[in-house]
Amino acid sequence: MNLRDIFTAESIAANFTEAASNTIPYFGAGLFPPAKKQGLDLKWIKGHRGLAVSLAPSNFDSKSKFRDRVGVQIAETEMAFFRESMLVKEADEQEIMRVQDSNDPYAAHVLEHIYDDTATLINGADVVPERMRMQLLAPIGGNMGISIVAADTEGKPVNYTYNYDPDGTWKAEHYMQIVTADDKWSAAATCDPMKDLEAALDAQEQAAGNRPEIALMSKPTFNLIKNSAKVRSGVLAQNTTANVNYTSKKVQEYVEEELNIKLVIYTKKFKDESGATKAFYPDNIIALLPNGAIGKTYYGTTPEERTLMGDTNADVSIVNTGVAVTVTTTTDPVNTKTTVSEIVLPSFEGMDNMYVLEVA
Repeated sequence: MNLRDIFTAESIAANFTEAASNTIPYFGAGLFPPAKKQGLDLKWIKGHRGLAVSLAPSNFDSKSKFRDRVGVQIAETEMAFFRESMLVKEADEQEIMRVQDSNDPYAAHVLEHIYDDTATLINGADVVPERMRMQLLAPIGGNMGISIVAADTEGKPVNYTYNYDPDGTWKAEHYMQIVTADDKWSAAATCDPMKDLEAALDAQEQAAGNRPEIALMSKPTFNLIKNSAKVRSGVLAQNTTANVNYTSKKVQEYVEEELNIKLVIYTKKFKDESGATKAFYPDNIIALLPNGAIGKTYYGTTPEERTLMGDTNADVSIVNTGVAVTVTTTTDPVNTKTTVSEIVLPSFEGMDNMYVLEVA
């Protein structure tokens, strides 16, 4: 499709309606604040504190007993690399001039959206770390890790798969799956979400000594809570009026008050490499989290930052901590290329402070 197809009276108004999901902030950015490091190797230390252990009793004048250190693991891996470009060709430049000379009052606004290549690519770069963070916060089947598999421009497979729990120790103490049919939250008449959430909170406190303050879930998962007959009875029992409007707000307030936890219902979406629309946080799974950072989003040094930063033939800038934006222009033909690249991977030092409940 060229600009002549886009700029018709019927299409101008409909071309760039902002998707509502785009205005929702990235929830994972607060839990995994950004950090920069050189190169692309990532090392991070995962230490399990757990509950405090009492000092051993001792006699006077006897030697002290040596205590073993709580297990500390050093995770080391190579961070993932992402890069994409957009091109403004000579024919595009001619069409841009034609549109700018037109009398259509909407032309400049629509044109700005079409050729804001930098914003388009940076927005795509921001999707990557949030996608990774949400995979860590929603380990399906208790498999803690990240998996992004696609093909490069030559059709060669690119497989970024990272296992954050290779020995299964996190899953053994911080993950629970509801398997009985009557207990699954999809069984509205018999399930008991409040009991399950409290059991998960207790299990996390037993395992690591901290009681989560946030419950992260999707809207369909929240609806399972709302549809539960036992939750409905609990909400209505708190209201003495004859006619009670059973709303999502009342359900959320009930859960938060009873369990002393804040519900975060995350509905932000993205499009994957195939163009399919997906939710960042999947259905039927809940992450019980502390209030504060539990890891970092590390950015490495991209080839553009390392090699082209001082090149007079390229305009290179770094945004969002570690995303490199490179603009180059060729003279024969006259084309302007915008390239955005990043080397990124989250660390997860605080994974033992999180508990995950899979409900259906």
